[in-house]
Amino acid sequence: MCRIAGIISERLSEQERAARLQLMCNALHKGGPDGAGYQTFPSLGMSFGHRRLSLIDLSENGKQPMPYQDHLWITFNGEIYNYRELKADLIAKGYSFANQTDTEVILAGYQAYGISFFKSLKGMFAFALLDQNKQQTFLVRDELGIKPLYYYSKNQELYFASEVKAFTAFNKDWEMNEDWPIYFLSFGFIPTPFTTLKDVFSLAKGTILTWDHQTQSHSITQFAADYPNTIDTSNAPITTKKLLDTAVKRHLIADAPIGVFLSGGIDSSLLSIIANEQHQQSINTVSINFNEPEFSEQAYQAIVAKQINSKHISYTVTAKDFEQNIQQIFEDMDQPSNDGINSWFVNKVAKDNGLKAVLSGIGADELFGGYPSFKRHQLIKNFKKVPSFILKLAKYLPSDKLKRISFLAYSNPIGEYLFLRGFFTPNTVSKLLGVPENKVVQLLSSYPSPKEVAQLSAEDRISWFEMNVYMQNQLLKDTDYMSMAHGVEVRVPFLDQDVVAGALALPTQKRFSAQPKSLLITAYKDLLPEAIWNRPKKGFTFPFQNWFKSYQPMLKVAHYQNNNEALRLLNKFKNNQLHWSKLFAVYQVFYRAK
Repeated sequence: MCRIAGIISERLSEQERAARLQLMCNALHKGGPDGAGYQTFPSLGMSFGHRRLSLIDLSENGKQPMPYQDHLWITFNGEIYNYRELKADLIAKGYSFANQTDTEVILAGYQAYGISFFKSLKGMFAFALLDQNKQQTFLVRDELGIKPLYYYSKNQELYFASEVKAFTAFNKDWEMNEDWPIYFLSFGFIPTPFTTLKDVFSLAKGTILTWDHQTQSHSITQFAADYPNTIDTSNAPITTKKLLDTAVKRHLIADAPIGVFLSGGIDSSLLSIIANEQHQQSINTVSINFNEPEFSEQAYQAIVAKQINSKHISYTVTAKDFEQNIQQIFEDMDQPSNDGINSWFVNKVAKDNGLKAVLSGIGADELFGGYPSFKRHQLIKNFKKVPSFILKLAKYLPSDKLKRISFLAYSNPIGEYLFLRGFFTPNTVSKLLGVPENKVVQLLSSYPSPKEVAQLSAEDRISWFEMNVYMQNQLLKDTDYMSMAHGVEVRVPFLDQDVVAGALALPTQKRFSAQPKSLLITAYKDLLPEAIWNRPKKGFTFPFQNWFKSYQPMLKVAHYQNNNEALRLLNKFKNNQLHWSKLFAVYQVFYRAK
């Protein structure tokens, strides 16, 4: 797990490229605290950069950028969990290896099979691979979009990096994407492929950007993972358990200390229990709690920690911790976000206790129906029967929740997502930003959404939204930069390619039921304590509503530049009539506008 960056530009001198790349990698240093590496290719006008977080083969042999057979080079961020099996196949075919890393396996696999090898990789990855013989460079991102990769390509140049902040590191005057505040205030995040910067995009998951050095141009193609086609769906619990057990075992591979985030809910408890069974030594579990009893799940964490006799690390986060760290948290955000603060704290605790990698339960709710949204499909169906001109009038209703009904007037399925999870409706966004309301509607209603989404069953469609919109743009993105801010790698076994394939292969009625995540509960009924699963769902939340009332920068009237709508929302927050995340979103927009 690392940070990567690169520049392809024949108009820049080698010294200019080196200077820019140095600045880019310096901006990424928190995510790669164990060392830096650079490689230049003068004849191609290209330079690769790398910041290293050592987890497999901690020796100098694992340094990057890494070569193979003189003509191949790679700078790689991620983990390949099936690299040992792939390596054995390659050795049998006569390929040799100089180190014990998964990185070299990617290079040898490409040499053996070309880009078709990428679909065999099981893990999370974003990398740039140069083939000097073909004079091509490939930017590749895993098909679940776990690891980020951003790029800029204009005027026969290509820049890429693991974080958007790397682009402004060498050009502080980079022009902003004027539409990002619209997306951010509407979704609560900036949805892929957009960023805060003009012409800097997120590479779509499961795609390969191929740069041709001869024509100085690029093309983008999708690749499909090599999912097993022999998944047994006749006994869903047994199949699910087998796949998840295997995934957790894979995700525990490391040459550095590893643990599990234990919140006390079903997902993290399951991972802790499975990891304990799969790991030869006592597993590390990491939890955070609060003095406010309504937010603390310490009792449930203790049940699991005691059952598996883990090396349990528990830290109580207080309002003082929040006050002392909120500015640093804000600065560690690569892109504006209304989430991720909780992730920052739990990763800090992991880092402070010597852990370099931690397992997280992201993906379980999305795959197995854990969110309240899965129970709202009938509500959506009923509202969609109402004529669209009447649905549009909902924007005038007094409640924010009721206003979101207006999103269901969109012919684009994304309207259903915005109804379920949207932040502000277009009329409010228009007032906050001073842009025409019809521009906001046009941007949102035309947001790209695959046609096949509309053909999915109700629960499957909500699962698609949760995985491809919310999880993709909020949970994974926030988890990545908040964990890497502490030099910690977060692994997500529920998003193992085989687990995802197994879940998606199941008939809807077997994957979802009235009880959230009942398939997981049934699969592990002999291991998972009833006290963990037989209780109301409780999200991993902090006492932010009270804590943000002491965050003075967000409460200053002058910050909102006499914007009447922003000041109205500020007053609502002060009077306990507005959720903290709504005002925090507005605060960030005005903060970045300065």
